[in-house]
Amino acid sequence: NDHAADDIRVLVVGNPANTNALIAQAHAKDIPAERFNAMMRLDHNRSLSQLAEKLGKDSTDFEQVAIWGNHSATQFPDITYATVDGDKVSDLVDRDWYVNEFIPRVAKRGAEIIEVRGKSSAASAASSAIDHMRDWVQGTEKWASAAIPSDGSYGVPECLIFGFPTVSRNGAWEIVQGLELSDFQKERIAANIAELQEERDAVASLGLAACGGGSTSSDASGSSSDVVTLTVGAT
Repeated sequence: NDHAADDIRVLVVGNPANTNALIAQAHAKDIPAERFNAMMRLDHNRSLSQLAEKLGKDSTDFEQVAIWGNHSATQFPDITYATVDGDKVSDLVDRDWYVNEFIPRVAKRGAEIIEVRGKSSAASAASSAIDHMRDWVQGTEKWASAAIPSDGSYGVPECLIFGFPTVSRNGAWEIVQGLELSDFQKERIAANIAELQEERDAVASLGLAACGGGSTSSDASGSSSDVVTLTVGAT
């Protein structure tokens, strides 16, 4: 807080990543809240890989894939708006495969890798962190999933670091707005809200501030520098 550069950006990868980012944000009150993110890009990239394998496409062919919520097994990989070569992905895959295989496999991919290889997916996490930071700094109009401080969009309460479909402009993430949500989507998002609220309340019960930190962007203090900070742990 006292020594951070004016342009510091913090990406938390260590689990529970969303709540750890919230804690860090709360303890650095002079740094704009939106400078604290948590890892969802790993889950986003895993979704693209699973879809590419299923449909015989390249992962870069897909547009508008989203990961909502928590970087946990509760996360919601969402293909409602996704397209590939102009076709809706939801029209190309079986609903049962999507709900009962794709969603849980993406959500539990990290545990699957550890079970098979006996090692964590550290390399994939590092690559995804680079993707996240590149798009955050350089900008992208292509949808990317990022866990950022909620502004109340889509009924997600403030004081949560939550995964949303986003684009990045002028060095800041922006939540994609105007999406219509089905009952299925709302149910999945609500489960993530409940889990993150439970995590936040558990942190508060331990005496760690988990809400209320962060200044506005114009109030950031510290020396001027191009430093970008990553807080990295197991995922």
